[in-house]
Amino acid sequence: MSDADRPLIAVAELRVGLYIHLDLGWMDHPFARNSFKISSVEQIHTLRSLGLTHVRYSPERSDPPPDQPAPQATPSTASPPGPQAVSSEPPQPAGDGAAANHQAALSAQRLALQQCERQYADSSRAVKAVLDQFASAPEAAAEACSRLVQGMVSQIACKEDSALRLLAEGHGDRSTLHAMNVAVLSLLLGRAMGLPAEDLQTLGMAAVLHDIGKIELPDRVRFRDDTFTSAHFKLYQEHVTHSVAWGRRMGLSAPVLLAIAQHHEAADGTGFPKGLGEAQWSPAGRILALINRYDGLCNPPNPLKALTPHEALALIFATMKPRFERQTLNAFIRMMGVYPPGSVVQLTDERYALVVSVNSARPLKPRVLVYDRQVSSEDALLLDLQQHDDLGIQRSLRIDQLPRAALAYLSPRQRICYYFERAAEAAPSQEAGS
Repeated sequence: MSDADRPLIAVAELRVGLYIHLDLGWMDHPFARNSFKISSVEQIHTLRSLGLTHVRYSPERSDPPPDQPAPQATPSTASPPGPQAVSSEPPQPAGDGAAANHQAALSAQRLALQQCERQYADSSRAVKAVLDQFASAPEAAAEACSRLVQGMVSQIACKEDSALRLLAEGHGDRSTLHAMNVAVLSLLLGRAMGLPAEDLQTLGMAAVLHDIGKIELPDRVRFRDDTFTSAHFKLYQEHVTHSVAWGRRMGLSAPVLLAIAQHHEAADGTGFPKGLGEAQWSPAGRILALINRYDGLCNPPNPLKALTPHEALALIFATMKPRFERQTLNAFIRMMGVYPPGSVVQLTDERYALVVSVNSARPLKPRVLVYDRQVSSEDALLLDLQQHDDLGIQRSLRIDQLPRAALAYLSPRQRICYYFERAAEAAPSQEAGS
């Protein structure tokens, strides 16, 4: 029997022991497989939070408890009803409809975050494995990196609208976290600028591997520091040449090697190692140089010197504009919005908030976590500013400008970690006045 011929059952009637089939992509649910036997009530709650009303199931592979009646199937000839928000709680009286809708939206929000965090963790482990392996097995590391980037490019391609998501501070060493951030942001920017899949693959490979030459440097100069002497800075600059040399040992393509070689060049000729001008700069090199600098401002070696994402973007635009190719910089600002994820802001109604997610197609209306003393941060729905024409962001704040209670509630990240997710569609959110 094909999946299309299997009977349908209402999500409200799901029970432990049913063998179900999800007509969803692997990124749209948190389960290991699309077909499986329900083994716990928690799985039922998760299934209800997916926004489905019916799923297909296999009666012959199901074993519902004998003391319960067999589920009544909906004939497969009928078209399944469209998705709608379904509460993860048991049916409630009509008067509790608002609470049920809130719980359903909260469950969906948590599920989306879990999916994003899982994908970030998987990619982060793969990046670390590549960085740990390239010196001992260069060609194997190159193959692993290629597979990783192909997967990331596919994830972006399958999302019609991609959103940039702020995540909790990632676990792992600084090199891995930096490579992850640069890869995620570079791929999103490359897609926003219309690069084809082949060029995105080149860009992603260069983003992951651009700093591998730092393995050759003394610890003191591996990370750029304002206290560098001229001798220190000269040593630091050599990591680009070392990275290209290691890239050749790995068998990387010429376009990838070129992007790595140019990730510290500048449009005004003040970059290194060759002081190239804009005309000699490859598209991948332009993107990589900009993203590398942005992440360096948000996540410097000394956390006390970190800028908020809004501050970093404003500083680049105000004082570093000549260093970056104009179209690339403008595309980056359009993609990130004026207030990138991780920015601390005050809304036009005076409330404090943390920008959590920005839809690259509508960057001026991000999703924010709003400080609300009456709701715990764990139970708070993100406020989608797209749904509130009369509400916006009044100004950006430094972290030290937040009142103590708002600071504890919003918990701005010391390290900014990004990943991409499917852009949120119109869905229940916090009321503007709550």
